[in-house]
Amino acid sequence: MANDNNKFQAIISHCKEYGFIFPSSEIYDGLSAVYDYGQYGSELKKNIRDYWWKWMTQLHENIVGIDAAIFMHPTTWKASGHVDNFSDPMIDNKDSKKRYRVDHLIEAHADALPKEQGEALLAEMDQLLAKEDFAGLKTLIENNKIKCSVSGTCNWTDVRQFNLMFATEFGAVSGEGDDNMVYLRPETAQGIFVNFLNVQKTGRMKIPFGIAQVGKAFRNEIVARQFIFRMREFEQMEMQFFIRPGTQKEWYEYWKEERMKWHLSLGIPADRYRFHDHVKLAHYADAACDIEYDFPIGFKEVEGIHSRTDFDLRNHQEYSKKKMQYFDNDPGPDGKPYGNYIPYVIETSIGLDRTVMMVLSEAYEEQDLSTAEKADSRVVLKFPPKLSPVKLAILPLMKKDGLPEIARDLMNECKASFRCFYEEKDTIGKRYRRQDAIGTPFCVTIDHQTKEDGTVTIRHRDSMVQQRILLKDVKEMVEKAIQE
Repeated sequence: MANDNNKFQAIISHCKEYGFIFPSSEIYDGLSAVYDYGQYGSELKKNIRDYWWKWMTQLHENIVGIDAAIFMHPTTWKASGHVDNFSDPMIDNKDSKKRYRVDHLIEAHADALPKEQGEALLAEMDQLLAKEDFAGLKTLIENNKIKCSVSGTCNWTDVRQFNLMFATEFGAVSGEGDDNMVYLRPETAQGIFVNFLNVQKTGRMKIPFGIAQVGKAFRNEIVARQFIFRMREFEQMEMQFFIRPGTQKEWYEYWKEERMKWHLSLGIPADRYRFHDHVKLAHYADAACDIEYDFPIGFKEVEGIHSRTDFDLRNHQEYSKKKMQYFDNDPGPDGKPYGNYIPYVIETSIGLDRTVMMVLSEAYEEQDLSTAEKADSRVVLKFPPKLSPVKLAILPLMKKDGLPEIARDLMNECKASFRCFYEEKDTIGKRYRRQDAIGTPFCVTIDHQTKEDGTVTIRHRDSMVQQRILLKDVKEMVEKAIQE
């Protein structure tokens, strides 16, 4: 998809107008990079979350789920490397006082250059970032005359590192120093690592096995932008897969393939995805890649797959003085048991909010339905039925003649099995359009013929084809569609 900022803005407007996503605290002029999910957005988000959870913990017999607390002992983040390493190089413009992430500032400038020149600039930036040469990065910015988007000047401060964790005080009394300091977790993975032994022993788990978790994480992003793509409060769906040392390459490739299968199962074409291998690796990794999706704003990361070695468990063992080891009784190549070792880990980490944005981007479509006689159009969200916030809209043609009663009976029959919506107001055409806009795959209309022969009109969202089926078959048809 070519960069289409107009489509991106249209999706943002559509999300607010139809109850998917609102700016948080909007009556007080909002809070930057924080959003609330409305009645349809929260349902869409839940459906994606549940689908991931089922795929991971129900369809994989050797993966279980946990729900760890957001607050963790502060030493956790020292052991994980976040206190020392979880930071981004930033630079301020002295005139506008606006702060930029250095890589974002240079990347934006490179995008406006001829291709070869832009690629050369990015290559030089990557080399300087790898060496943490902050003076060189400032020189690169100044030599390329990169200006602040607000002031239009090149009057820059030195490049500095800023830690992205939110800190707060724990307990009833504040001001007691570092002993009272805790962090809002910047990722959900550490809750899994510190519970490795608890889950392994109580679940009698045998390596290889995984632990999955869905939960909120918090990052004090200096440059938070692009709607729900980059927020300060967001939700992650992560799985840590514990393996024997020396097998990480094969499991890394396995999980790359397995996670791509999940993405394709959403009905999104393969050419909308690509793998992006990391050149500069995080301090804990020996291999890493992103699954990127072609958003209206270009290819962007949705999920990361990382070979984390034994970094996390080994560090938690060192800082906690508790053994984070596994005894493997299976015979090794020499016929003897593998014995005790600290497991290696393959991580899959997908942003739930980014996945919501991806599903919305793929589903959103503006259609011109005009004919020679009449101008017409619609906006439709072509969600896979299993993800749609509402599965079935039940629409009595009239508010009388017993039609609402039949419609209500159908509503009562279906609502325990899947999300339904009931509406009597307005013409049937207007009601169809509203359901198209929230992505409802099926609308069923109860009319006078229903009273005569027990049939209803069912309308299919994507094709707008209408067909008569038996009233008693509606529930089964919808259930079959949402299970595919």
